Amino acid sequence: MQAFIKTHRYLLDHLSVPVHRHLLEYIDWDHRLIGIQGSRGVGKTTLLLDYAKTHYGNDKACLYVNLNNLYFAETSVVAFADEFRKTGGKILLLDQVYKYPGWAEELKYCFDHFEDLKIVFSGSPLMRLDEENSQLDSCARVYNLEGFTFREYLNLKTGNDFKPVSFEELLNNHEAIASEIVDKVRPLAYFTDYLHHGYYPFFLEKRNYLENLLKTINLVLEIDISYLQQIELKYLPKLRKLLYIVGKSAPFQPNISRLSNDVETSRATIMNYLNYLRQGRLVNLLYEEEADPLKKPACVFMQNPNLVYSVARGDVEMDVLHKTFFYNQVGYLSRINYNNEADFLVDEDKPFFIGGRNIEKKSKNKKGYFARDMVEIGSGNQIPLWLFGFLF
Repeated sequence: MQAFIKTHRYLLDHLSVPVHRHLLEYIDWDHRLIGIQGSRGVGKTTLLLDYAKTHYGNDKACLYVNLNNLYFAETSVVAFADEFRKTGGKILLLDQVYKYPGWAEELKYCFDHFEDLKIVFSGSPLMRLDEENSQLDSCARVYNLEGFTFREYLNLKTGNDFKPVSFEELLNNHEAIASEIVDKVRPLAYFTDYLHHGYYPFFLEKRNYLENLLKTINLVLEIDISYLQQIELKYLPKLRKLLYIVGKSAPFQPNISRLSNDVETSRATIMNYLNYLRQGRLVNLLYEEEADPLKKPACVFMQNPNLVYSVARGDVEMDVLHKTFFYNQVGYLSRINYNNEADFLVDEDKPFFIGGRNIEKKSKNKKGYFARDMVEIGSGNQIPLWLFGFLF
């Protein structure tokens, strides 16, 4: 136990948090079992340590533990948690929990038997609590941590503290909101950089960002998806090839038969792989109606604009980046569907057109909202595209 406490204090002493994530304010920290899911590289570990340092400092009542530690090869989480609470522990932060065999059952046991202990666990979005661990789902409150929004990136780069706005507030009052922001900073001066390298917090590291991102993608494929979905490693090249095809073509309407031929696998496997990539936060699947893993998606996108650059060679079309950005930022809190008339249909009744100078040509005589590129302050139903990065 003392070794874990020593490691915990070392991590807090060397912790650098340039911007506090908004999710920290949204989580109900009074609940006794909290899950935080998020893809690799979005900052789950930093969020846990930030919470520990902000609320507990060096108090032994809080302890961060990475379950990758070899200690847990022969010591159970239940036994460790029991010892921790008996020695004064109040809140246990368990990182990388999905790699520990039987994690769900042991966390459920702790919840049922250790009423004086809170547990916060983190792991991959491929941990499907609702589908595979219904008992744990009934007692755990699970939150999703995404990468940096444009708002968080802008706050970090400029030293401001812009607050998120609701979707309805943005639609109804976007001119005043944008004016207040533009009075303090030129958001478009940072927008292109964000699309290229602003989503994953590791852009702060002094390493090549796209190389780092490529390593992260491969870890998702090789460990998260392959391990949790029990895919044999010999099939990994097919999964990687599918992602490459998607990355080159997205956004596109998928032809499952053609993808099946290109990847040299069955149609059913292609459908499964697309859903695995979605769960791993590498792609977004757009449906005409409710999302259904058994149905072919109407359109496939990369999950965020930075991922587009990870596959692309040479110039990337701005239209692709802008649509990917809109889906990524708006889709986190709102339902987005495919629409024949517009680029997206948001919350079932709001058509959106995304683009710049040529947006009127494709939307002529059509009603809806327009997310405009290279516009600082909009007017009426013409809304700056960058402002949709302020929703959370």
